[in-house]
Amino acid sequence: MDRVAGVSAFLDADALRLAVLGGLWTHLDTVPTTGSTNADLTRASAEGAAPGLVLASGHQSTGRGRLARRWEAPQDTSIACSVLVAPRRPMPEWGWLPLLVGMAVTDGVRAATGLDARLKWPNDVLVAGRKLCGILCESVGGVDDPRAVLGFGINVGLRADQLPVPTATSTRLEGSDVGATPLLAAVLRSLESWFTAWDRGDSVVAEYRRRCDTIGREVVVHLADSDVTGEAVGVDAGGGLVVRTASGPRTFVAGDVEHLRPA
Repeated sequence: MDRVAGVSAFLDADALRLAVLGGLWTHLDTVPTTGSTNADLTRASAEGAAPGLVLASGHQSTGRGRLARRWEAPQDTSIACSVLVAPRRPMPEWGWLPLLVGMAVTDGVRAATGLDARLKWPNDVLVAGRKLCGILCESVGGVDDPRAVLGFGINVGLRADQLPVPTATSTRLEGSDVGATPLLAAVLRSLESWFTAWDRGDSVVAEYRRRCDTIGREVVVHLADSDVTGEAVGVDAGGGLVVRTASGPRTFVAGDVEHLRPA
């Protein structure tokens, strides 16, 4: 992982370090391109890197989403970022990690661009109903030293003809000319705040619900072997989505959610 110091046209490493280092984030690298920032930090963790490491890039050639979905955007049109953390909360509660990242991206996008970003459970950030950001969190390390890599990708400069799917968007397409550097800085500051609060035992359920666009909608939850339809009515203390179905309420801790109607 080659460190890039100073200024680049897309991500200004020095400005990012000045903006976010000194608390939870202790070391920040940028690279012009990489295979996967998540894979890079997984490897760095195995090689002894300390928690608090941040890696950002303007291009990934082998980026992955949930369910091993692959995606790649043109150079310097999207932010790919991963962070290495060591949560103190027990691993059964780590299902909150992608939700925390979603909250951070939502708040960071709002602060930096003024766009009305909203959450789609469990790991997408939407603007005007279109996907702006995807999230992938992975546990790394051993039983004696559990860690997690929290990864996210934000579409910044993509044009309409560059979108991976018609239901995606970018900050540019939504009318914002904010640069990648101030946007990423806002997200990382927000992530530090939300992760720290959750890790010390604070409940963030109410704040997540307030940002979640899934609640109040008719949804289909696509599972590996079936689909479940109902109304999303809330998120429980464990971060699971509560859906009112014809046979009664059900709680989901994983699954692809499709919004069927406006909230």
